[in-house]
Amino acid sequence: MNIDQLVHDPEGPILLVGGYGTVGAELARAARGRWPLLFAGRSPGKAAELCREVSAEARRWDLSAPEPFHASVRAVVSLVNDPDDRVLRAALDGGIPYVDVTRWTARMQRAVALVSLGSPTAPMLLSSGWMGGVVPLVTAALAERLGGVESVDTAIRYDLADRAGADSVEFMDRLGVDFEVLEEGRGKVVSPLTSVRTLAIGQDRTRVARIDTPEQFTLPLTLGARTVTTRIGFSSNSSTSTLIALGRTGFFRHARGDCWRPVRRRLLYSPGEGGTAAVRIEVRGPGGSLTATVTDPRGQAHMTAVGGLLGLRRVLGDDGAPAARAGLAFPESHPLPATVLPALEAAGVQVDVVPSSSASSTSPTASSAEAA
Repeated sequence: MNIDQLVHDPEGPILLVGGYGTVGAELARAARGRWPLLFAGRSPGKAAELCREVSAEARRWDLSAPEPFHASVRAVVSLVNDPDDRVLRAALDGGIPYVDVTRWTARMQRAVALVSLGSPTAPMLLSSGWMGGVVPLVTAALAERLGGVESVDTAIRYDLADRAGADSVEFMDRLGVDFEVLEEGRGKVVSPLTSVRTLAIGQDRTRVARIDTPEQFTLPLTLGARTVTTRIGFSSNSSTSTLIALGRTGFFRHARGDCWRPVRRRLLYSPGEGGTAAVRIEVRGPGGSLTATVTDPRGQAHMTAVGGLLGLRRVLGDDGAPAARAGLAFPESHPLPATVLPALEAAGVQVDVVPSSSASSTSPTASSAEAA
C-alpha cells in the first residue's frame, strides 16, 4: 500500500519533487507565472531563496524516510532519483498528470511495467531520454520530415565546466553494466565505452563512446527505428580517453558497489560555473538523412529543464496540440512533431538542421572505430 497521497486539483499547484535542485530550479524559473508551484524534497529550507524568487511554497518529502506525504496538486514532475517509485505510485494512484526526467533505462522499464499495470487515469509521460526528453523530441521532428525513421545516431558533448547536480552523473553507476540495443532490427548486447568515434559536434571535435540511455529502448517501440545508437564524450578529450581506458581495464565492472560510489563520482562530478550543452542527432529515414545540432548556451541543466517544461505542457494540454490521453507516453509520441523545434527555440535551445550529406565535412566524420 502506498503511504503517500496525492489528490488531483485542476486549479492546484504543480508539484516539483526536487524542484530546488540544479535542474529543478531552472524548471521552476521557466514555469514561473504559468502555474502556482509547490516544491518537495528532503531539505525544504534550502528552497527559501528560490521560493521567494518564483513565489512558490516548499514542503518536506524525504523519499528515503517513512513519513507519508499528502498534497492536492495539478500535476507532478519528478526531478530526483525515485528508487522505490514513491512519486510515480502516488501520481498513478491519484490520477495526477505526471512527468519524469530522471530515470536510467532499467528504471524506466520498471516504470513502464508499473504504469501499464496500474490502469492510469491521467497522462504519465516518462521523459528520461537524454536532456529531459530533448533527444527523442528532436528525433520525432526529424522523422516526420523524412517520412519515418530507420536509424538514429546520437552523440553527446558533456561539458565538464557546466553546472550540474549530483544526479547528473548517475550514468556513471551504469558504466559497468552491459545493455541491450536494437541494430538492424535485431537485439544486441553492448558494453559501455566501446565503439569509439571522433565526431564534430557543433564547432568541437569530440571523442565519444557508447552509453546506455532510455531513448535506445523507447525509439524502436514508438517510432519503429531499427537501429538506435547513443554515444557520449566530454569537453576534455583527455577525460574521455581516461574514462575509456578505465572501461577497458574492467574498473567499472569491479567497482560497482556502494563503497566505490564516491570514487566513481569524483571521476566526473566537478561542476563549474557554466558551459554549453551540445548534442548531435542524425536520423535516417525513407526521405534521406538529416542531422540536427542541438545547443544550449545556458548548459545541460537548462536544456533538461526545457525538456521537462515541454513535457509538463504536454500532459496538461497546454502546448496547442490535442489533449494528452490518459496512459503511458514518451516524448517522441508528441502528436504534432513539427511544433517541437520552434518550441525548443522559443525556450532558448538552438536547433540547426541540415541534410547529413551537407554536414559531412563538419559533423559525421569518424575515426578510430573500435569493435563493440
